[in-house]
Amino acid sequence: MAEHADVVVVGAGLAGLVATAELVARGRRVVLVDQESTEHLGGQAWWSFGGLFLVDSPEQRRMRIHDSVELAWQDWCGSAGWDRLGDVVEPGEDDWGRRWARAYVEWAAGEKRAWLRERGVRLFPVVGWAERGDGTATGHGNSVPRFHLTWGTGPGLVEPFERVVRDGVAAGLVRLRGRHRVTGLVTTDGAVTGVCCDVLAEDPVERGMPTSREVVGEAEIEAGAVVVTSGGIGANHDLVRRFWPERLGPTPREVVTGVPAYVDGSMLDPLAAAGARLVNRDRMWHYVEGIPNHSPVWPGHGIRILPGPSSLWLDATGRRLPAPYLPGFDTLGTLAHLRRTAPEHDHSWFVASRTVLGKEYALSGSEQNPDLTGRSVRQVLGRVTTDVPAPVQAFVDHGADVVEATTVEELVARMNALTGEDLLDPADVRALVEARDRELANGYGKDVQVALVRAARASLGDKLIRTAAPHRFLDPRHGPLVAVRLRVLTRKTLGGAQTDLDSRALDDRGDPVPGLYAAGEVAGFGGGGVHGYRSLEGTFLGGCLFTGRAAGRAAAAAVVG
Repeated sequence: MAEHADVVVVGAGLAGLVATAELVARGRRVVLVDQESTEHLGGQAWWSFGGLFLVDSPEQRRMRIHDSVELAWQDWCGSAGWDRLGDVVEPGEDDWGRRWARAYVEWAAGEKRAWLRERGVRLFPVVGWAERGDGTATGHGNSVPRFHLTWGTGPGLVEPFERVVRDGVAAGLVRLRGRHRVTGLVTTDGAVTGVCCDVLAEDPVERGMPTSREVVGEAEIEAGAVVVTSGGIGANHDLVRRFWPERLGPTPREVVTGVPAYVDGSMLDPLAAAGARLVNRDRMWHYVEGIPNHSPVWPGHGIRILPGPSSLWLDATGRRLPAPYLPGFDTLGTLAHLRRTAPEHDHSWFVASRTVLGKEYALSGSEQNPDLTGRSVRQVLGRVTTDVPAPVQAFVDHGADVVEATTVEELVARMNALTGEDLLDPADVRALVEARDRELANGYGKDVQVALVRAARASLGDKLIRTAAPHRFLDPRHGPLVAVRLRVLTRKTLGGAQTDLDSRALDDRGDPVPGLYAAGEVAGFGGGGVHGYRSLEGTFLGGCLFTGRAAGRAAAAAVVG
């Protein structure tokens, strides 16, 4: 016999929790379904660094950062590069993504911060500068720092929405159905009226670890509406390779995985079968600064280095990457450059001093930042005064991809030993390091990267915690030398189900599929592609918040409680 609810929400990640919280606030009865155990709510967001994109915030103003809706919209449009716009006859793949983007930028400059504060979310006072861009005013990148870090990282962002959902369970408004894998959407007279599920065997493991897919039963849940918030495809390498675009160069043979195994894209086919239009599937966001986790949780578990701007970036053969393909500037541009110019190799290198390692190498993920995740002011202050933060030092001590040496020749020997090939010539690498160091003899010079490092330190946040004072890498006071082997790290889907501004899933004609909503990454974070081709960072979690909120409110209005 089928279970009944006002609304079924598929996926217990951030977007699903936000949608459920909005439904609970309006007195609707919700069944929250997830293929993993509902002991661990929050999905991929729980593991995140907690970065949020805000515009003209008090945190920015306190750091003398001048921002505006106009500047943020200029940056967003220059990054998105929307080129799939339609007309009144034929809807384009980018039509709704662009509308979502404008609405999101205005929300980020308006209600977003207050809405989060009402729910107990607080922000770290230092604003970071992510995706600094391609070097042009109208091109890709953030013109100013906008990356606001949640105090408590991912768990701190998930917590208030999980609390509302748990309270909804206690009040009888929410039923949690973990270990339910949705296999199809039920359609009645053209409207989506429920879900069919395989019930999976219980498998009590730690958060994020792979779980059994043994089917022990079936279930059907009927509802007035279904909200799908099932995430992206980052752990499904077959889908990543299937939709990998030619513009990014040849597909890498080996990658590391930046998301848990359940981020598998399993709801995309059921959405399409129910009539939803899937768009922009060739748009994706993968990082080039990935390193395998020395203590993996899920298969192929990778961590991203969030770099400051100082490291020399070399391809696998030792060639220095040109501007704007510098650390922290243009993620997809750098990925495409590496895949086109050195397609036979799946790795590249950061070369730096230990001083740069200690100050500029932050690590993505809540578990890699115990001070911020644990909201410990004392530990955060300790990060500033420590030579190298403990999580970073753990990769030096226990990881396979970091080598140190007192001379360039010794460093290159260890780099070559790591790959098992003599791809790097020590004389060439020494020449690059020495040439770079000569540019630091005075305040002038023609090296673009050195100039950008100096410019970065004009930002108070960079000067305090993210960018080392310019120094010669070969100066023994800043040694030893450090090299880090980098891999491609799979992460985000930028396309998905096309939705209107109420998160209603749209069909091929641009009409809403009755009863069906989509939010978060499965909807391209809004409209099937709010980012267009490129992200400004801090916008993935925000996209889950914004679209999940819209879906919950719209679904609540559409069903009778």
